[in-house]
Amino acid sequence: MIYWDLFVAFFIPNIIGYGGGPAIIPLVENEVVGRYGWMTSQQFAETLALGNTLPSPIATKMAGYIGYDVAGIGGGLVATFATVAPSLILMLVALGTLYRYRDSIKVKSMSQWVRPVIMVLMGYLTWSFLNEGVSDSGWIHTVIIGAIAVVMLWRFKLHPVWAVLLGLVYGGLLLG
Repeated sequence: MIYWDLFVAFFIPNIIGYGGGPAIIPLVENEVVGRYGWMTSQQFAETLALGNTLPSPIATKMAGYIGYDVAGIGGGLVATFATVAPSLILMLVALGTLYRYRDSIKVKSMSQWVRPVIMVLMGYLTWSFLNEGVSDSGWIHTVIIGAIAVVMLWRFKLHPVWAVLLGLVYGGLLLG
């Protein structure tokens, strides 16, 4: 029964919440603190604070931690699955619908319009990262890290993870 309660406590906020992890936190708190009493408000606030210090989406981190705290590894898995299940279900339905109508001229037109939008959004994201890097580290360090990354990726065809790791080491040693 505890696994079902965990599933419901995390599935419902994620199915009705709109706006991603931070937007569903109050809904999760209502379930975890108010409805089931698995934590106090203070414990929930501390869990949220700890979750915000770690990388990755807040909703899945909190679900995993709270589920584990309530019912061990199985509880962590159930709560995490319940958090991602609404998006997974909607994605599968949408992909199924797109696949069913893949030969439709409207679907093909829509696909052609999505590509430039994604390109513009990725360009904006890149520009934002560049501006942030320059404002935090200065032009010299940003250019050095960028040049090294370009050489690693294009000249030596290394996996991007190595460029990221080298950038972290560079930042830790010279900027930290």
